[in-house]
Amino acid sequence: MKKSWRSYLPSRSLTTAQCIACGVNESHLICYNGRHVHREIVDDLASLINAAKLAGFTLYMASAFRSFERQKSIWEHKFSMRRPVLDLNNQAVDLSELSEIEKVRAIMLFSALPGASRHHFGTDIDVYARDRLPAQQSLQLEPWEYQEGGHQYEFSLWLDSNLERYGFYRPYDRFRGGVAAEPWHISHWRTAKPLADLQSPATLKALLAHTNIGAKTAILDNLEALHQQFIANIAPK
Repeated sequence: MKKSWRSYLPSRSLTTAQCIACGVNESHLICYNGRHVHREIVDDLASLINAAKLAGFTLYMASAFRSFERQKSIWEHKFSMRRPVLDLNNQAVDLSELSEIEKVRAIMLFSALPGASRHHFGTDIDVYARDRLPAQQSLQLEPWEYQEGGHQYEFSLWLDSNLERYGFYRPYDRFRGGVAAEPWHISHWRTAKPLADLQSPATLKALLAHTNIGAKTAILDNLEALHQQFIANIAPK
């Protein structure tokens, strides 16, 4: 675990469980197939990977655990327009024309607030079938790849029919007015649920109030509404 995580705690007032939920404690993780995941999901994940193999798909993890610091870096790169911010039509958004809160909402369409990402849990994974990726083509993690005509479409259909059997589901199965649809994002729901409950507005406020982050004032002033629209607004399970 990185020694810097305690610097994010206001008077160390967050519990260990809250720190795990917000990506500033890594004690719950284990390395599996080259990625860090929550130790409690390994058996079910292994079963899912094996079932995919038997069905003719080589399931790979494009992303698993992501720390608070990593999520903050993504946020800052997007807020400063060093990394593109996309809309629902996959078009770049000009943040310079937006208010602070509009910038926040534009970024949160595809990128979570630091401390509020489900990737902090180690239970949520971005997956793809490596054997279906065309030669000389990089994975983009964009919806078209998993839609009809895309190279991950058959794999996506298989996930639809098999995820629940192994304890997983898609929290961003469709656009609900918050986070855009992410057909690649799967979650081990039994392990993720208690951690998601700990990512409350109060916990996030305690964490972010002591963090230098782009649009900090707008975030803190609108945290309840942002939480309802982008964090709690997921597929029911």
